[in-house]
Amino acid sequence: MDFSIKTFDAKSTVNTSKTGCVVVGVFENKKLTAAATALDKKGAISAALKSGDISGKAGTTLLLRNVDEVAAERVLLVGLGEETATVAEKSFVQAVQAAARSLASYGANDTILALPGVTGRDAAWAVRTIVVAFRESIFRTDSLKSKKSAVSTGVKKVAIAVTSSQAAGAKLALTHSVALANGMDLTKELGDLPPNVCTPTYLANTAKTIATDYKMGIEVLERKQLQALKMNSFLSVTNGSEEPPKFIVLKHMGGKAKDAPTVLVGKGITFDSGGISLKPGAGMDEMKYDMGGAASVLGTMRAIGEMKLKLNVIAVIPTCENMPSGKATRPGDIVTSMSGQTIEILNTDAEGRLILCDALTYVERLKPAVVVDVATLTGAIITSLGHHNTGLFTRHDAAHDKLAAELLEAGKQTGDTAWRMPIEEAYNEQLKSNFADMANIGGPAGGSVTAACFLERFTKAYTWAHLDIAGTAWKSGAAKGSTGRPVPMLTTFLMNRAG
Repeated sequence: MDFSIKTFDAKSTVNTSKTGCVVVGVFENKKLTAAATALDKKGAISAALKSGDISGKAGTTLLLRNVDEVAAERVLLVGLGEETATVAEKSFVQAVQAAARSLASYGANDTILALPGVTGRDAAWAVRTIVVAFRESIFRTDSLKSKKSAVSTGVKKVAIAVTSSQAAGAKLALTHSVALANGMDLTKELGDLPPNVCTPTYLANTAKTIATDYKMGIEVLERKQLQALKMNSFLSVTNGSEEPPKFIVLKHMGGKAKDAPTVLVGKGITFDSGGISLKPGAGMDEMKYDMGGAASVLGTMRAIGEMKLKLNVIAVIPTCENMPSGKATRPGDIVTSMSGQTIEILNTDAEGRLILCDALTYVERLKPAVVVDVATLTGAIITSLGHHNTGLFTRHDAAHDKLAAELLEAGKQTGDTAWRMPIEEAYNEQLKSNFADMANIGGPAGGSVTAACFLERFTKAYTWAHLDIAGTAWKSGAAKGSTGRPVPMLTTFLMNRAG
């Protein structure tokens, strides 16, 4: 799908543009947007509203063909909800998503979207929303089916209408938005692949491909190197699996050589059976998504590589399987982490924190500006926040408050939102062990918080944040599939840091 920016001004109106379809908005009170008014020379659009063929409710659509004195072959009306000076954000998103779905089934090869501005948002936001929605409409999940689903020809070229004053910013936003969509697609593809395909080796090879395509540095540490580094916590998770673990370090050094890097750490459990603490069978197939943190970090690296972002960013991805066998780690085992701290493993299904703690110790040597780890860490975060917000955890001081604010703002900018959760000393009481420095679980109460408190113990040397994406990385049920989150938040966070 090709995207472009089309400029309109007083001398150039949408009704003179030859295209397969032009998309314009209408309101619930039977009012037309400016672009719709320009097409309504003979009253066809007004008549459709008056007759009730389209209500104007946000997300409703109506296709008109061969409208008099309109050069476009088709006019697609999309509802924008109540009429205001500018359109509500939610209504705009619903309208764009509806247009994308509709155009996927029509014969139009190209289209122009001429929609009004959004309250509190600039043209760049609108461009990103349109690109992501249209790319989502053509994303496929049937790559491994012997017989592919019938594919609609759909729209192939999408032009986004802006004013002359918006054109320069919109063109830059378009370049960034396509890169973001490509990163999200990679994240979704990796998440949706079955665990017998998307192994730790597969993730490592994907990272190598990104490094080659975007001239990044790459290092993949193998088991012997991990043993030499004394990453015994990470390695304890791999004991029951035949798949070799990988520790990926991917470097995008787009900033100045002296600038400290921003580090992203992604949890890469390519399948989580729970180990000896075996999970229930129902829904266990979805544990292929337990590498969602790794997938989103790789998607983000691909996006910023395509953008040629002027910022030093390093991705660190510990990846392995968590499987039961005669060699698997047992509940009650005690391991010594790379930091030297000892951990009593009370539940082998709390394995993500066991691989992350060694990765978080490793990143000290990178002398990071800030560190953000991303993990499908706890089911408890879903109980707390549902599937709308990612859980954000940081310490509570000036530096960490600033980092939290940056991530929250990036989430608001993209609609890929997070909610800040507490980290307090009181929760650490639940991690006490009679036999080791800490236990790897703190019980069901505040499970996502105690998991974050566990990780926090390994991050004293730098400014750090933890994103628990267990509720936002994928969907279940009929819509089962990876969402591509939190690539929009992470990418925008990095863009904002680059300035």
